[in-house]
Amino acid sequence: MASQKRRLGVIGGSGLYQAPGFSVAETRAFETPWGRPSGPLVFGACDGVETVFLSRHGPGHALTPDEVNYRANIDALKQAGVTDIISFSACGSFREELAPGAFLIMDQYIDRTAGRASTFFGRGFVAHVSMADPVCAALSEALAAACADCDIVHQRGGTYLAINGPQFSTRAESHLYRSWGCDVIGMTNMPEAKLAREAELPYASVGMVTDYDCWRKDEDAVDVAGVLAVMAKNTENAGRVIQAVCEILGPMRDPSPQGIETCLDFAVITAPEARDPALCEKLKTIAGRYFDAQTG
Repeated sequence: MASQKRRLGVIGGSGLYQAPGFSVAETRAFETPWGRPSGPLVFGACDGVETVFLSRHGPGHALTPDEVNYRANIDALKQAGVTDIISFSACGSFREELAPGAFLIMDQYIDRTAGRASTFFGRGFVAHVSMADPVCAALSEALAAACADCDIVHQRGGTYLAINGPQFSTRAESHLYRSWGCDVIGMTNMPEAKLAREAELPYASVGMVTDYDCWRKDEDAVDVAGVLAVMAKNTENAGRVIQAVCEILGPMRDPSPQGIETCLDFAVITAPEARDPALCEKLKTIAGRYFDAQTG
């Protein structure tokens, strides 16, 4: 797979509802076989890199974590020609050194969500992608370098625990998750990371710490007012990181050394004659490269 022009997708989480530092060319609504995405996609550029921005929770933060249509969001980004995705998410910390305001570039997940549509595949077209290394190492490295360039306290590598929400954890849960070795807790990176992998899109994520969850002795319980107070500064820093990472990544990209862009070649198990034509039609964006490779 040769070098190609980069089109960077940016998914903004809580507090990050606009594309900071982007020169906006157009805003476009999308429809997908999985429904509508959270909102319109904003096309632009930053430091010579083509960009597409999507607010995960929609305009005005109207969607709870469970109401986000993760499949539609990823499908729409792929329709838009995105080649890589970086996501930003507010999160709570389980580590003393990850204080509110710190950024974590996570490299592992524990998925405790339930009831969310977590795959594009199903009866009539079965695929099992590997999630052993769930993020793109090259994108994560660039994000860590961008944080360093911006003098933002950060940690590269760590485990994000995903829960349904929208409620915050109980104290007993918080202590349990800490005992599992988790670093931060959030509500939105799953199934987003899984779906990006199925779509053969390299993905990396920044957790923007807003609080210490509720594990610390004598610590006040997490509340929205406290989260919002930290979120404003985190949002400003996220904008700086986005601009810095665009400069680091540049307008051209090489394939991921992890083989993410061709992972379906080793994931699809359903024989061609057994595939459901209706599901294949729904998958024409997500698995388009795979279909072309099979018929080419």
